[in-house]
Amino acid sequence: MVVEFRLAVLNTQPPHLYFGGVERRIMETTRLLEGRVDVRVYCGTKAGFKSAVVVDGVSIVPCRSSDFVFPLDNWGFNQSLIKNAARLEGDVFEAHAVSGYGVARKLDALGVEAPFIHTVHGTLADEYEQAKRSGYLSFRDRVANRFMLRLAGLENQMAHEADLVVTIGAYAFEKIQQYYNIDGAKVRIVPNGVDIERFKPTNMEAARQRFGLGAGLCVLFVGSLIARKGLVFLVEAAKVVVAQLSEVKFVIAGEGPLRENIETAVKSAGLSANFVFLGRVSDEVLPLLYNCADVFVLPSLHEGQGIVFLEAQASAKPVVGFALGGVKEAVWSGETGLLVNRGNVEELAEALLKLLGDASLRVKMGERGRRFVSEKFTWEICAQKMLRVYQESLGV
Repeated sequence: MVVEFRLAVLNTQPPHLYFGGVERRIMETTRLLEGRVDVRVYCGTKAGFKSAVVVDGVSIVPCRSSDFVFPLDNWGFNQSLIKNAARLEGDVFEAHAVSGYGVARKLDALGVEAPFIHTVHGTLADEYEQAKRSGYLSFRDRVANRFMLRLAGLENQMAHEADLVVTIGAYAFEKIQQYYNIDGAKVRIVPNGVDIERFKPTNMEAARQRFGLGAGLCVLFVGSLIARKGLVFLVEAAKVVVAQLSEVKFVIAGEGPLRENIETAVKSAGLSANFVFLGRVSDEVLPLLYNCADVFVLPSLHEGQGIVFLEAQASAKPVVGFALGGVKEAVWSGETGLLVNRGNVEELAEALLKLLGDASLRVKMGERGRRFVSEKFTWEICAQKMLRVYQESLGV
C-alpha cells in the first residue's frame, strides 16, 4: 500500500499513556490508517514520556511540557511546538481541543502551506456554561471553570484559523456555530467509535471473580470523579435503589479530586456496603470490567458524546444517563438504554430499578445496544471518515 501523505497530530497528553476519549480516538484512528498515512503524533512530556516511540506503526514524539496540571502543561506544550515548528513534519496538521494553539499562525509565517484541521471534541464554551449553571461547583470547581473560559477563547480562535473543523456529533456541531460563529460549511462531523472486538460480551461470572465481586446485581460507573460526571446524583439515587434492592452493588471505576467527598457521602448515607471504589482501572482490563455489570450508568451533566456509553453498549449492557448533549446521539433511548431528565434523582432511580428488576429487558436492550454501535460507532468508521477529511483538506 502506498503512503498518501504525512499527518502530524498535536495533543498535549501522550495518547499511548492516557486513556481519555481524545487519546483513544488518536490511537485508534491512526492505527487503522497505518500504511496509507505516515503519522507522527507530537505530544507533551507527561507521565514520564521522554523518548520517541512507535506504537502500532504510529510514531509518537515528545515535545517539552510541564507535568503538573492541564492548563499549565498545555501552555508549555504549545510554546514548545511554536518554538520548534520548523521541525514538525506533516503534509496535514490536526490539533485536538486547544493543543497546538498558535501553531497554524507560526506555520503560515514560516511559509508552510499544509492545511490545518482543528478537532473539537466538546465545545469548551458550552462546557463552561453548563458547569456554571449546574449549581454544584466547589471553590476548586469555580477556579477550574474560569480556566475553561480562557481555553474556550483559545478554542474559538483556533476554529477560525483552521482550514477545516471536525467535531464528534450534531450537538457539538450546533454549539460550535452558536458560541464561535463558525460557518457550518467549514465543519465536518466524525463521531468517536469503539473497538467492538475488544468491548464485547463475555462470561459475567468469570469477570466478577477477577474483580472480587459477588453474584448479586451490579451497577457500573466508569469515569473521572469530577463534578461534571454527576456522582452526587448517583449517590442520591442509590438510596432509593438500595431501599428496594438491598444487595445491589454500585461499582465506581475512576479517580479524581472528588473521590474523598463521594466516599464521605456514601458513608453518611449508610451505603458503604453497597459501593465499591476500584480507582483507576487499566485500559487492558476495562473490557472485562464492563462484563461485571447488569446496568451501566453515567449521570453526567455534560457530554459531547460519551465513549463509555459506546463501550458499555458494545459489551451488550443497557445504559442509564441524563438526556442531554451528545448523550442523546450515543444512546438510543428506550431501545438500548434509558435516558431521564437532567439532574432528576427520582427518574434516575426509577430507570435503574426498572432495568435491575427485569432481566429480559436487560438482555434485549443489551443486544440492541451492541448492534447499534456496531452499525454506527466503530473506530473503522471513524478512521475512514477522517481519511476523507484529510484528503479533502489536501484537495484530493
